[in-house]
Amino acid sequence: MLNEVDVAMTAKIDINMTVGEIVVMHPECARVFELLSIDYCCGGKIPLQDACRKAGLDIEPVLQKLSAVLCKPYETSELDWTKSSLKSLIDHIINVYHHPLRLELCRIEALCSKVARVHGETHPYVNELADVFARFKEELELHMQKEEMILFPTIAARETHRTQANFGCGGSIEHPITVMMMEHDSAGETLQKMRELTNSYTAPHGACNTFRALLHALELFESEMHQHVHKENNIFFPRAVELFNTGAEKQSYAVPT
Repeated sequence: MLNEVDVAMTAKIDINMTVGEIVVMHPECARVFELLSIDYCCGGKIPLQDACRKAGLDIEPVLQKLSAVLCKPYETSELDWTKSSLKSLIDHIINVYHHPLRLELCRIEALCSKVARVHGETHPYVNELADVFARFKEELELHMQKEEMILFPTIAARETHRTQANFGCGGSIEHPITVMMMEHDSAGETLQKMRELTNSYTAPHGACNTFRALLHALELFESEMHQHVHKENNIFFPRAVELFNTGAEKQSYAVPT
């Protein structure tokens, strides 16, 4: 049962709120969802109670875990991305996620190849893992390129009144964003596939240091991807749609100093 403190803290969370909305309002809750394998990025559009049901979890213990996190002071050096300029959020996504991601994709691909070459005979699943990751790397690099060369610059220009350029036939931003979100969904499915192949990144008996390093890298990579996709799906894309639908002149932003 929830005690009085739990009730007070979970009052901040309506079980009908989507998981994505909860993490937007309370970023500290992301860690709880990670530990419970509740998808708050690609699957963040469903209500908390439905997400718990989908994960096979009772809602009350989940609320208790969330209340425990909400009771603690939460400090972050990040801006409130729901109020910052979209250009600031774009810069954050590129610098904090895209640039490091490109380096990590190359490093993990090399680890996958080495582990498959050395351990592929005794642990055949690492051969499939290497193939899956190679395709994943190629698709993700193309995805980021499309965002950085087309989507992000057009949105930033619209925000600062430099252009009224529209996307494709009919001028709707919803179409390119829908495509990006579909690609996010595909990436999420691939991450889940890699988790399943590795038994949730569990090292087999006698695994060498390189094997363990690969599994650790994949687990951290998955967590970073969840944060990355969450910020795009649940904050950046909805704000960009609002910008194009209401007009840049109606937006006001807290520009960082």
